[in-house]
Amino acid sequence: MRKCFRDTMLKLAAEDDRLLLLLGDISVYLFKEFQDRFPRRFFNVGICENTQVSMAAGLSREGFHPIVHTITPFITERSYEQVKLDLCYNGVGGTLVTCGGSFDYAWDGATHHCYTDLELMRMLPRMEVMQPGNNREFAGLLSARYASGNPNYLRIAGDEHGLDLPVEFGKGQVILSQEDAELTVITAGPLLKNVLAACANLPVNLLYFHTLKPLDTALIQKYRHTRMLVVHDAFGLLEALAPVAGTRVEYYGIPDHFCGYYGTLEEIRGLLGLDPSGIRARIQQSVGAGH
Repeated sequence: MRKCFRDTMLKLAAEDDRLLLLLGDISVYLFKEFQDRFPRRFFNVGICENTQVSMAAGLSREGFHPIVHTITPFITERSYEQVKLDLCYNGVGGTLVTCGGSFDYAWDGATHHCYTDLELMRMLPRMEVMQPGNNREFAGLLSARYASGNPNYLRIAGDEHGLDLPVEFGKGQVILSQEDAELTVITAGPLLKNVLAACANLPVNLLYFHTLKPLDTALIQKYRHTRMLVVHDAFGLLEALAPVAGTRVEYYGIPDHFCGYYGTLEEIRGLLGLDPSGIRARIQQSVGAGH
């Protein structure tokens, strides 16, 4: 998905001379062609994430469309005050594109894990929050929203769900729908691949969202007569869904302790029970509870 980010930025920059790229000493080589073609619109700010956000806010006030890119925890958790005040409170646009969300940097341990970002960004007024699950979704969402005038947030994922789904900002998708299902499973981002495998031959509905804010509440309302189980490798989706009137929702995902593991993304998902077999066992538990 990082190569998709590069290619999308090259395309957009060729069409819009107001688009700027601000890096935090991450992906500099990846964007060498961007720097060569658009040197006056390329800034490697260094490991100064707070400054990145403040610069982006100032550039936005001058009519530019800044794209800020660095590692997830360092631009969300570390720079939360700058995002809140400089971008959101001041009512300016700007796009934060991060890599390493949840456990995509699993091998670097807890300092590089970040599963709070989507919820932190979702709580900020005017912020648009997206978790694309494949290249097509990423390119479509970035292209649609980078010049929206609102601050927005997108994750680059380390894997993809492998499905070819429609891409429309703010709209969810029905992956499985069964007339007599009493349980609706809901997920977001690349984890859809594991969740879909876990749902095979089970009497459940399955909904998928690449946009967490604004959430497609109209789609949720269609299934509010069922019990709901959010399966997500982050915080944010449950919190977005819970206020929808009439929903009965449970969560399966991040435990209430630090996940101080090292390894691969797949290994950590397995340790947390977010592999297909672990998810399936939890769904079967919820299906059984309804009878």
